[in-house]
Amino acid sequence: MTLFDVYPLYDIEIVEGKGELLWDKNGNEYLDLYGGHAVISIGHSHPHYVNKLKNQLDKIAFYSNSVIIPQQFELASLLGKITGLDDYQLFLCNSGAEANENALKLASFHNGRKKIVAFSKGFHGRTSLAVSATDNKNIIAPVNENNNVTILPFNDEEKLTLYFKKYGNEISAVIIEGIQGVGGIVEATPSFLRLIRELCDTYGTLFVADSVQCGYGRSGRFFSHDYAKIKADIYSVAKGMGNGFPIGAILIAPHIIPKHGMLGTTFGGNHLACTAAIGVLEVIEKENLMTNALILGDFLKSELKKIPNVKEIRGKGLMIGVEFTYPVEHLRNQLVKEFRIFVGNSSNKHVLRILPPLNVAKESLEKLVQALKILN
Repeated sequence: MTLFDVYPLYDIEIVEGKGELLWDKNGNEYLDLYGGHAVISIGHSHPHYVNKLKNQLDKIAFYSNSVIIPQQFELASLLGKITGLDDYQLFLCNSGAEANENALKLASFHNGRKKIVAFSKGFHGRTSLAVSATDNKNIIAPVNENNNVTILPFNDEEKLTLYFKKYGNEISAVIIEGIQGVGGIVEATPSFLRLIRELCDTYGTLFVADSVQCGYGRSGRFFSHDYAKIKADIYSVAKGMGNGFPIGAILIAPHIIPKHGMLGTTFGGNHLACTAAIGVLEVIEKENLMTNALILGDFLKSELKKIPNVKEIRGKGLMIGVEFTYPVEHLRNQLVKEFRIFVGNSSNKHVLRILPPLNVAKESLEKLVQALKILN
């Protein structure tokens, strides 16, 4: 049997990771400033995280949600504390796509409506409903096409207002990333997010804050939507939640009432996944990683401004997009091959995505800056 060919691959086999460093099978060292699409939030093989997983494996890794799993309650308590959403409810699943799928499904259950509003260049996952709300026709199969989803221009307050005036009583949910990741690190303006909140309140629509990539402290606040000083009805999280262990979740406002059978999962919230997520939150809190993300993010942005051919630098904290005056695919490959530095790309072919662990060392960011200066 062969692997189904879905990704272009570097001819590199990674066998070990520590912090923001990686080593391949030949002993070559790499600098990981991408973290597998913002997944590595507290660094590879963080000792606290590893020890928690080892200890849990010695006890039990999985049992179904038909029994009490105390780690779920511990995780919910920690999330409530660090987010300030103590009165919210937690549903656990396995990925960001699942989180968004369940968020949109739950919104429809809640208000009995079908229409969903999403935005241009947004990315919400590859499962059926999540992908239909994603602005990329190349990954939407015919069976995923959904007439209930409308894609509106990102940050266009006038068009959003007009759409609500026409269809407001039919709109189940609005889903939006606080900072678009795949779309090229483009921030939703605070005024746009506040308008969404206002329109949702007026028309009985649910506000779904897709925080899969821009959440978990990466922006310097737990949710990047927090910069607008609003609360969403549902937050979706994943990626940095498990530091590489597959886990996702939605945080659900108290006015959304659960019923048995509404949502369900086999693997979601298992003992090992919850232990991984608890370990991540403990490290984020103990090591003040959200503050670190802000400080180092500001430092990196100031240094990136000194590089030739940089058109614009976007993002908050350690979720940074660098737009160049030329397409960056060759530059990204040069960083890997000549300097052994991993960064990401985006749907905007001129943008590099920089998404290092939140505890990355300043010296590692300086290495990236020096490499970019040499290549430009």
